[in-house]
Amino acid sequence: MWNIVTLDGFFEGAKRWDMRQTNFISLIAALFLAATSLSAQITNGIEPRLPPPYATPVVNNPARVVPAPLDFQPRVPPSFKVSVFARDFDEPRWLAVAPNGDVFVADAKRGQVIVLRDTRHLGKAESREIFADHLTLPFGIAFHEGYVYIGTVNEVIRFRFDPKISKRLGGREHILDLPRDVPTDLPPGIYAHWTRALAFSHDGKKLFIAVGAKTNASLEPEPERAVIIVCDSDGKNSRIYASGVRNSLGIGFNPESGQLWAAVMERGNLGDDLPPDYFTHIQEEGFYGFPYSYIGHHLDPKVQLQQPELVAKAIVPDLLLEAHSSPMQFVFYEGRQFPAQYRHGAFVARHGSSNRSVKVGYDVVFIPFHNGKPASGPTPFFSGLVPDPHQREVYGRPVGVAVATDGSLLISDDGGNLIWSVTYQKGSKSSDQRCPCGSATWRIWFLPMPHGYCWRDYLFRGSRLS
Repeated sequence: MWNIVTLDGFFEGAKRWDMRQTNFISLIAALFLAATSLSAQITNGIEPRLPPPYATPVVNNPARVVPAPLDFQPRVPPSFKVSVFARDFDEPRWLAVAPNGDVFVADAKRGQVIVLRDTRHLGKAESREIFADHLTLPFGIAFHEGYVYIGTVNEVIRFRFDPKISKRLGGREHILDLPRDVPTDLPPGIYAHWTRALAFSHDGKKLFIAVGAKTNASLEPEPERAVIIVCDSDGKNSRIYASGVRNSLGIGFNPESGQLWAAVMERGNLGDDLPPDYFTHIQEEGFYGFPYSYIGHHLDPKVQLQQPELVAKAIVPDLLLEAHSSPMQFVFYEGRQFPAQYRHGAFVARHGSSNRSVKVGYDVVFIPFHNGKPASGPTPFFSGLVPDPHQREVYGRPVGVAVATDGSLLISDDGGNLIWSVTYQKGSKSSDQRCPCGSATWRIWFLPMPHGYCWRDYLFRGSRLS
């Protein structure tokens, strides 16, 4: 797992360096390691050096969801508060906020899309109603010109609705067929890849659909597997927009650059640290390696029939995430409630590992953006769902993220079968800490420094975390 810090203020603080500090060598070494790992995450299009396949044993380590303690609170940064927005789902996954502020959630196991309303702005759902049911594993939800679009395992459908009150005005309308033959001998979500993420272009003219691979890593008999499809809003003129994208459970458009971005879950069974999952902008007609290679031109030894000419075109993704952390839905933050450093950045829900010896993921990370590009690697934002990463037990598994109309962050959790709400309340206490200098920089927890010191302030000013 990579430990990330940002280096803003390093040289500025160095001017104020005094000889009181005794851990200078340790800190410089840690900063070097952190900077190295940072560069390993943001690729700048350069193929990174990765460990060889099978450097560690292949393991099967699925999570076992257990009830959290009665006083449990997920960890969030200072001045943020966590509460439960809604409960009593069977499998809450994709979240979408309607034009009127109602929250749509896909409950996949129930085959329903449910509407939640917080009419008095209390930070919790005061009412709910079923918008659509008898659906086959619904996932992606999108709104466009008086329609609600829903991606199910084998088709994209839409319903005409009243955007003022989120009421249906008609029956379901089929607009696009999707691959149907999901394996039936495996539990949903394990190499079945039944999720269908949806996103509309900013001009509303094109609908994008992500379709995962049928298997972990093998040649796909169907061309519309491990791809992102684009079509007109009525489903016509569909074509493959990008390929070799093994399993993208989140797609969306960056509001600054206008580019399509995807959170991609890579393959398993190559060891603990291979291959990294990733978060990247998607190029039209781009090829991203699957199944022949990963993260550029790293060949998968399990794929016997290679295509070197195609592999040579494989695109290196923008930002690498820990292998097997399982990124899912993401959202670019354009709200006004959170501090300014969160504006335009991405919150990414990570469902968590199932084939890694030490658990990673099970959290929501934040990736700051500048001018439409990642400014640094991910930092924890919503975590604490894994009491011991060396054990199987977890308290929840984040899937969906959405920004409510008041600027709070909603997080669906299909382990706890609830939806969390994270709000910002300046000056309030929380279960995590940051530097009192106001920096968004996180502590380097592995350093041998006195408790309560931020790495930057300890190095340059000697101040403590409160």
